[in-house]
Amino acid sequence: MKNRVLVRTTWLILAFVSCLCAQDLWITLDRGNGPGAGKHAVLISGDEEYRSEEALPLLARILSHRHGFRCTVLFAIDPSDGTINPDHTGNIPGLDALETADLMIIATRFRDLPDGQMKHIVRYVESGRPIIGMRTATHAFNLKSSETYRKYSWNSKEWDGGFGRQILGETWVRHHGRHGKQSTRGILAQGQERHPILRGIRDGDIWGPTDVYEVTLPLPGDSVPLVMGQVLEGMQPGDPPVAGKQNEPMMPVAWTKSYTGAQGKKARIFTTTMGASQDLESEGVRRLLVNAVYWAVGLEKKIPAKSNVDIIGHYEPLPFGFGGFRKGVKPADLVHQSP
Repeated sequence: MKNRVLVRTTWLILAFVSCLCAQDLWITLDRGNGPGAGKHAVLISGDEEYRSEEALPLLARILSHRHGFRCTVLFAIDPSDGTINPDHTGNIPGLDALETADLMIIATRFRDLPDGQMKHIVRYVESGRPIIGMRTATHAFNLKSSETYRKYSWNSKEWDGGFGRQILGETWVRHHGRHGKQSTRGILAQGQERHPILRGIRDGDIWGPTDVYEVTLPLPGDSVPLVMGQVLEGMQPGDPPVAGKQNEPMMPVAWTKSYTGAQGKKARIFTTTMGASQDLESEGVRRLLVNAVYWAVGLEKKIPAKSNVDIIGHYEPLPFGFGGFRKGVKPADLVHQSP
């Protein structure tokens, strides 16, 4: 009897420790006070270049503390030491949180996830629940090791353009602005000025140092461009637009579309090719994303005239570029950035 009690006690202790260790690999914020109360957003980072591991915790803090959403932020984790390592493309723990999520926000790049993790993303997509894709989410996956879900890869021929084109509206094509030389100013698409996602946003409010991505025009299906990306001559918000063909026509940098999942439910999709951590220093970019969250989960009538997107906590994003992420950071370290 004592042995059985000892075994059971040991098992419970191990299970508790395992739970704590697992939870150390992501962060969850639950302020629960605001229009988003009761809605759970799962934010998935994991890119080597644009610091999604910085951008998504900031967005989560704003959504939780300013608007009441429960937010879980996931990271590319190095399994050898539990640190955030965007260069490790094959591990994003905590994706099972998608099973009960109301919204998926994804900002990954060329991830090669194992089937055990990828299945949660696929189940979510096919459930017909809403999705927001940021920057490199157009080329979110490069599944070299998965036969089961390989069609989700950015260059899929079986499912033209994979997750990016089929779900978000476009896959990776090429840079349209000169990378690191020409920044992006957001111009509202003609006729869409009154769209709920653009509430409180005017021409020029949206700016980012990242360049415009090229997309295939017209965008597929029922895609509706909301913001056009004006290529600027330099890397400052006040720089003049480039003259000539780069802005004739301008490329969409934010749009909506829908996707009908396997169960017949139509999901709201919002995609922006902006969204690097430095882009989120722009109040207009933050407002675009927060408004898109409201719209995606069906709360567009509750979008304020000018939503509160003030930065919470310490935020000094690193410049975009390969190999430039902060080393040795664990998810738990980021919790302390919240008030």
